[in-house]
Amino acid sequence: MNNLIQVDKLDRIKEAASYIKSKLNNKPQVAIILGSGLGPFADQIENAVVIDYKDIPGFPVSTVEGHAGKLVCGTISGKNVLAMKGRFHYYEGYEISQVVFHIRVFKMLGINDILVTNAAGGINTEFTPGDLMLITDHISFFAPSPLRGANIDEFGPRFPDMCEAYSKKLISIAENVAWKLNINIKKGVYAFAQGPMFETPAEIRALRILGADAVGMSTVPEVITARHAGMRVLGISCITNMAAGILDQPLNHEEVMITAKNVENNFSTLVKSIIENWDI
Repeated sequence: MNNLIQVDKLDRIKEAASYIKSKLNNKPQVAIILGSGLGPFADQIENAVVIDYKDIPGFPVSTVEGHAGKLVCGTISGKNVLAMKGRFHYYEGYEISQVVFHIRVFKMLGINDILVTNAAGGINTEFTPGDLMLITDHISFFAPSPLRGANIDEFGPRFPDMCEAYSKKLISIAENVAWKLNINIKKGVYAFAQGPMFETPAEIRALRILGADAVGMSTVPEVITARHAGMRVLGISCITNMAAGILDQPLNHEEVMITAKNVENNFSTLVKSIIENWDI
């Protein structure tokens, strides 16, 4: 039974990859996943081929504001890239295997490097909205594993190592780029929460005790799946608001979108330069 499930999953992944490949002019070297409000970066991609998620066999569709639901393939800073304007979240009602479907499709396309971005709430009180944070590690105790169920041996082992979920080499490249651009960048641990509700102040206090610097509702399932497949990952969080209980004010998605818009120039400048210096 497990073998049949494995084969079915693999066939669907191959079908989606084949469709995307048929639309491309060049083989992508880096995949970029753009979080809430960060999608406009994809508009800077040159020689762009745009594919709607709804046209890709097996692809879910984005249902959240700030997630356009388009795949943009082309070149930026001299590298062939494939960018996602919007991702899929567990809270949208998808099975966890659907949330990470695109990661395995990217691997099937021959992509070995991924840049994941997100909008996150700041837990570290030294952070302020508008900060950019390089993700050094993550916490995901409270969510179902994207590797649950029959292992797809073609991608990786049953029990993958997660000691270096985020590439130290890529983090170093990003730090050097930020320094040269005079962009103040933070580093920290990202905690994954299932959502769609924002966390309670008690949950934020608990996450701080556990060592989290920021919290969000995405990214971690994608990173686990990418590492399972032997892909290198660089993660960047845009701190769009302070997490629950830190400031005496309610949280809302509108604030997330406004802050992401305000940080757009710094974010785009940083990511373009990181891609330029990426060691393919």
